[in-house]
Amino acid sequence: MSTPPANQNNIISTIAADMDAVNGVIRQRLHSEVALVNQIAEYIISAGGKRIRPVLVLLVANAYSYKGSAHHELAAVVEFIHTATLLHDDVVDESSLRRGRATANALFGNAASVLVGDFLYSRAFQMMVGLDNMRVMQILSDATNVIAEGEVLQLLNMHDPDVSQESYLQVIRSKTAKLFEAAAELGALIAGADDEAIAAAGEYGRSLGTAFQLIDDVLDYAGDASEIGKNVGDDLREGKPTMPLIYLMEHGTEEQRQLVRACIESGDEQHFDTILAAITTGGALDYTRREAQVAAQRAIDAIAAMPDSRYKDSLLQLARFAVDRNH
Repeated sequence: MSTPPANQNNIISTIAADMDAVNGVIRQRLHSEVALVNQIAEYIISAGGKRIRPVLVLLVANAYSYKGSAHHELAAVVEFIHTATLLHDDVVDESSLRRGRATANALFGNAASVLVGDFLYSRAFQMMVGLDNMRVMQILSDATNVIAEGEVLQLLNMHDPDVSQESYLQVIRSKTAKLFEAAAELGALIAGADDEAIAAAGEYGRSLGTAFQLIDDVLDYAGDASEIGKNVGDDLREGKPTMPLIYLMEHGTEEQRQLVRACIESGDEQHFDTILAAITTGGALDYTRREAQVAAQRAIDAIAAMPDSRYKDSLLQLARFAVDRNH
């Protein structure tokens, strides 16, 4: 099947009415009697972002001809879980910029950010219980647990220059790709698809999430802060060994390896320009992009048996957008 050029607006236009409904659910479900909860939750949700995870729920549900409104609730649940992880991540990473704005922790403090993240997690679980579907609860509770494990794995990897590609990919699968996987599975499940189709949707989501994270790794070195919405070089400052650095450690010169080792161990971004030159000329960014392309192709292959529709077209475009984007 041929697909038009990958464009996020084209992808979302397919489900524009559904996305409006999801935004309505988000606004309604965010409400709390505690003013600070409303203030912080509204601040982070209103920042927007790509909303890829709720988009996945909606596209897959529609691809399997779902009729109903439960997919709106599920899409909002997935977005709440994702937003909670962002609030917690930014505290752990001491980040100051996300989606082009000051992070919630920079504005409101770490304690408030963590506690409102907890509110969003618990609100998500209230909503999923309301759907009264044990398999929905199983998918989402398993996903949140795996994501938490991924966060801890990443914490253990911080400032460790000896992290292998396989160890790093395990972090991606747990921390990032798992919620993509759950979102796609939920879309198929709620539409009544069979187990094989649900598993295929999960593989699509897992591979898509991997591609997204690998391109994020590239953009942290080669992106534009005004486009990616966060500070370029954050990963290096945090001592985070991502794929470009791991590749350079494995394939670079001895001098490059020693520089990368020192920078990861100390979280030293003073040598950012030197590191960027090394990972660019040493092929690390090209390698990471190729790995992202492999993951995106895996996603495309996973839904080969999905019935043809404009929603499937959008899913195919989304896999291409994951690799071609600059933000």
